[in-house]
Amino acid sequence: MAEAPRIGLFGGSFDPPHLAHRALADLALRELGLSELRWIPAGQPWQKAGRGLASPAHREAMLRLAMGDEPAFTPDLRELRRTGPSYTADTVRELQLERPDAQWVLVIGQDQYARLHTWHQWRWLLDQVSLAVAAREGQTPVPSPEVAAVPHRVQHLPLPEMPVSSTAVRQAASRGEELEPMVGKAVAGYIALHHLYRGQTPN
Repeated sequence: MAEAPRIGLFGGSFDPPHLAHRALADLALRELGLSELRWIPAGQPWQKAGRGLASPAHREAMLRLAMGDEPAFTPDLRELRRTGPSYTADTVRELQLERPDAQWVLVIGQDQYARLHTWHQWRWLLDQVSLAVAAREGQTPVPSPEVAAVPHRVQHLPLPEMPVSSTAVRQAASRGEELEPMVGKAVAGYIALHHLYRGQTPN
């Protein structure tokens, strides 16, 4: 019997996607034995209510540029097209129906791991997926006490320190600064072409 494919789920606002996102995606693909990594841009991230995001069309376009031509990367746009808040549990349920043969690996950062207990239906989610948690090299991922008390499967992804974030990119874009060192040539060119994040109050 063939082994079940391992498919990674890599979600986020990706507003915009940057080089640390790409580094984590590459690391996950290399270290986790994945047959595929799905990049899942959030539609209406319920934990980021109050901050306007770039349009779904712009975020999709930037996501595809950030992914490049890696054949194991797949854009999964279901949350962009879903009405209402984006919940990872809902996405996993849909995927399980579509691919009942697959094993699902949720790729997250240490900051998300630390607040996973605030996610919608997080206990159910921990029972359905394996976690792959990125933390800086030399550090061990640390869950909240609530998550630590629940049995779950977790693997550490040691990610080199990369001082870049979507917030920092938006702030730099609002000041008209050079973005290529943070997001790469393709995404930087797209942001400049469409004048994204200009005139915003960065947050």
